[in-house]
Amino acid sequence: MSTNQNQNLTDGMHIIIDALKKNDIDTIYGVVGIPVTDMARHAQAVGIRYIGFRHEQSAGNAAAISGYITQKPGICLTVSAPGFLNGMVALANATTNGFPMIQISGSSNRAIIDLQQGDYEELDQMNIAKPFVKASYRVNKPEDLGIALARAIRTSVSGRPGGVYLDLTTEVLAAVMDKDEADKTIFKVEDPAPKQLPSPYSIKKALQLLASAKQPLIILGKGAAYAQADEKIRQFVEETGIPYLPMSMAKGLLPDNHPQSAASARSYALSNADVVVLMGARLNWLLDHGKGKHWSPDTQFIQLDIEPTEIDSNRPISAPIVGDIDSSVEALLTGLKSIPVKSPNEWLATIDEHKKVNVEKMATKLNTDTSPMNYFNALRAIRDVLVDHKDVYVVNEGANTLDNARNIIDMYQPRKRLDCGTWGVMGVGMGYAVGASVTSGIPVVAIEGDSAFGFSGMEIETICRYKLPVTILIFNNGGIYRGDDKNLHGDTDPSPTVLMADARYDKMIEAFGGIGYYATTPQEIQQALKKGITSRSPTLINVIIDPAVGTESGHIGNLNPKSVAGN
Repeated sequence: MSTNQNQNLTDGMHIIIDALKKNDIDTIYGVVGIPVTDMARHAQAVGIRYIGFRHEQSAGNAAAISGYITQKPGICLTVSAPGFLNGMVALANATTNGFPMIQISGSSNRAIIDLQQGDYEELDQMNIAKPFVKASYRVNKPEDLGIALARAIRTSVSGRPGGVYLDLTTEVLAAVMDKDEADKTIFKVEDPAPKQLPSPYSIKKALQLLASAKQPLIILGKGAAYAQADEKIRQFVEETGIPYLPMSMAKGLLPDNHPQSAASARSYALSNADVVVLMGARLNWLLDHGKGKHWSPDTQFIQLDIEPTEIDSNRPISAPIVGDIDSSVEALLTGLKSIPVKSPNEWLATIDEHKKVNVEKMATKLNTDTSPMNYFNALRAIRDVLVDHKDVYVVNEGANTLDNARNIIDMYQPRKRLDCGTWGVMGVGMGYAVGASVTSGIPVVAIEGDSAFGFSGMEIETICRYKLPVTILIFNNGGIYRGDDKNLHGDTDPSPTVLMADARYDKMIEAFGGIGYYATTPQEIQQALKKGITSRSPTLINVIIDPAVGTESGHIGNLNPKSVAGN
């Protein structure tokens, strides 16, 4: 073969990277190894940034949260079999939460896998992925790589976003074809997430229901935050005067200090509302399935969702509005001209009374100094610093650390609070921190329980390697939920919920060139946090709190079965 002929050839690895580049993918998160190492090198060669992790689950979480922030699919690259399975946890979590993400994994020889003859890392990855994703595709021919990526992109971002798995066999990665012919197979996806307009009938019915409501309530979910219809949502809330409750990742869609926020009177608002607008929120376990003690059986629901099968999932929906959030809210705003809606002032005033009582109760907790610290005074210290840094991303995970921070740390901008979401998965923290930082270039503050941090803690090396502006606060009470539990047998082994009481997490980051702080008072937290944010250097603050504080399972202890015989 002549040199000229060699120069006109390409292979599967280059084709898939060229297709990613054609579709404006600028970052890949992953862990390299057989058979995908050269893919990462080729990506860098064409200007795609590759962020290498220590574990595929964290790489997948970074890709997923990048998708949530940008509305473009985050890309996670993994090796075959075990690496694929590690990444699948994040991909399944992305699907559950509605984050657009594509996991691309290399896989072993199909002929050997299909006969189960024991190939290196043999696993039928495409079929294993199917139950956990929107779609799972395998590519066997290099000329199909362009169309496969296009299908993956469209599937991941259209309708309700979610995860897509793309299986690239070793054979297709190494397959050679003419470059000119290969280039013809690559194209940019046109309008991958088209608008889905709601029916005029559904809009009219929803507005009529709201116009007759005496105690209406809007619940904002992360679907509303993802939609990036921020100004339209704000306009609808303010024009109607309806109080609203933000779900955790919808905090900041309107500032938490907005006068119509009912967050501080959540229980009262839920149990007394007669008409509830679910805006990108689902009646799942996070809202007691629309049942339970917080809900009246007479409450009527209006639901805005892009997924038709979400309607009537737990309660009858009186006015279903099926369409994308942006178009649906725009239609509601237009409809207000002919069907005016105004929340009764008495309803908002009553909510304000309950808010005042609850805020005063919380203030007492926040302003009580203890030694060692507890969750409340430690989080107060963080809150008082973050009020001067409203643009930072806040990553939050844990049990008590998550529950209390969600209630105490105010958010002022949309999509800046990132947490475990619908599945309640632990281990998202460091991946989310890296993904948010790489995607935005904005400082990230990660507020972590010590147990939650342990799932992805080695990624502090990744944070240091890429010199990311991430400050991590670890609430160290030496345990899962709390650190004072006893071994019921009475021997020297720790209780199942007990971790190392004197763990020096601050020393871990120092080993990788980051900055560590050991904080035992609110003042020390504030000093370290201010330095971490302003320095834009990888920073870890080991926040020492009382081992005896914390509730088992946090605010969802009712979901945790307890043995009568063991107590």
